[in-house]
Amino acid sequence: MAFPAFSSSPGQQSVPVADRFRSLWLRAVQFALPPQCALCGNLSQNRLCEACDAAYWNEAQLRCTVCAIPLSGFRRAKNGPYRCGDCISMPPAFDATLALADYRAPLDALALGLKFRARLMLAREFGERLAREADSALPPAQRPDVVAPVPLARQRLIERGYNQAWEIARPIAVALGVRSDPTLIRRVIDTAPQSRLDLDARRDNVGRAFAAAKPVRGLHVAIVDDVMTSGATLEALARTLKAAGARRVTNFVALRTPKN
Repeated sequence: MAFPAFSSSPGQQSVPVADRFRSLWLRAVQFALPPQCALCGNLSQNRLCEACDAAYWNEAQLRCTVCAIPLSGFRRAKNGPYRCGDCISMPPAFDATLALADYRAPLDALALGLKFRARLMLAREFGERLAREADSALPPAQRPDVVAPVPLARQRLIERGYNQAWEIARPIAVALGVRSDPTLIRRVIDTAPQSRLDLDARRDNVGRAFAAAKPVRGLHVAIVDDVMTSGATLEALARTLKAAGARRVTNFVALRTPKN
C-alpha cells in the first residue's frame, strides 16, 4: 500500500508520510540511545571512555615547543625550551605550538569525523583538552589575548556549513577566559587543498592567502586548527600577524602529523 504525501505549505515539495515517520523515528532513537565512546563505541558517560583515553591520549613523549614535532634525540636552545633542529636553524614565524597527540590511527578518525561528518561534539573534546594543555604548559604571562581559527575558503565554508577550527577555538577561549574572534583573519585567496601538495608547494600555495582583518598590534594571538601537517598554513598566518604587529603567535592544534 502506498503512503500518502503531504506538503507543509504551498510550493514546497511533497514529502511521503513514511519518510517523515522514518526521520522522526531515527531522531528519537538517537536521542534515546545511551552515550557512546567516539572511538570504540562502548557505553561511556564521556566522549571517550576511560580505556581509550588512557590508551591513546596520554602520550609521554617530548615535543618541540615551537612546532610540536615529537623529539627523539632532542636539543635544548641555550636558556630556552626544547626545540627540534629545524626550529633552531630556521625559526618559524610562530612562537610556540600546543598539540594533543600525533595524527595517527585511531585518533585520526576523530579529526576526520569532525571535519567531514559534522561530529561537532568532538570539537568540544579537542578544545577542552587543548585548554587544559595550555593551563599546564603556558605561564600566565604567555596566555593569549585572543583566540582565532584558521579561516576556511568561502566556498569550502558554504559546502561544509561550519569551520571545524572555529568549533575547537570557542571552547578553548571560554575555558581560558579570553576572547575569541572568527573574523580576526580573513582568507584573501582561495587556495588549493593542502593535502594534494608537497611541502614547497604548500608554502607557495598559502604564502599570500591571508590578511589581518582587525588590529592585532601588541597582541598575543592563538591560532587554532584541527591538524598540523607541514605547518605551512600556520607559518603563513603567523607571518601575516607578525607583519600586522602581533607580539606573539601560538598554535593550538588537536593533532600533529609526525615528520617522515
